[in-house]
Amino acid sequence: MTETETTPDVELVETPEVETPEVDTPADEQADEIRESEGESLSIPLAELRPALEAVLMVADQPLDDLSLATAVGYPVSEVEAALSDLAREYDEAMRGFELRNVAGGWRYYTREEFAPVVERFVLDGQQARLTQAALETLAVVAYKQPVSRSRVSAIRGVNVDGVMRTLLTRGLVEEAGADAETGANLYRTSTYFLERIGITSLDELPELAPFVPDMDEFDLDEEFAAAVSAPTQPGESAEPDETPES
Repeated sequence: MTETETTPDVELVETPEVETPEVDTPADEQADEIRESEGESLSIPLAELRPALEAVLMVADQPLDDLSLATAVGYPVSEVEAALSDLAREYDEAMRGFELRNVAGGWRYYTREEFAPVVERFVLDGQQARLTQAALETLAVVAYKQPVSRSRVSAIRGVNVDGVMRTLLTRGLVEEAGADAETGANLYRTSTYFLERIGITSLDELPELAPFVPDMDEFDLDEEFAAAVSAPTQPGESAEPDETPES
């Protein structure tokens, strides 16, 4: 009788699992950034959604996309999208003077087309003030003698032109053109807006009026007169009117 060889039983011992700490990989970090950009992880809202959107859009100087608005108000992008659509619809239904448009991927307030004439009249009213004879004369001197300093313009006209020059600068008809190499005084010249307003493309198209504007060599000014015409107007002194309202 042959003895059967038996294999001794081997007891299997389970190895305890060792938990390894989770380490964010670059891919995980990128996924978190994507989730955050999609509005899933935003800061705590500071105010009610719709008024907050209106407040931000009111001060925006360019169209704002959904993500920018969601980040600003602290709400998920999906909620912001829905709120913007609701606001736009409500403005249309109420026929407000403005409307909310989504143009070129961004939201912004626009004047409603039906009220464009009212806005145009309001904007243009502030530009309808006609220049006085004094301002026109000063502008002519600058046009034909540019670049020229204020003291030279004052000497040619025989009066102080500081107030008139400020008006011409404000209206965009005149602009600074550096400083005089000898005296350091600011020089002025006419602007491209000046050319647009009188309907020419370059100064070469100006009428031949330069011979009628005297050169500084023709003036025999003493220091007292030169100081008088270049000094700023004192309080209580009368100054030339620089513009008159459109009648």
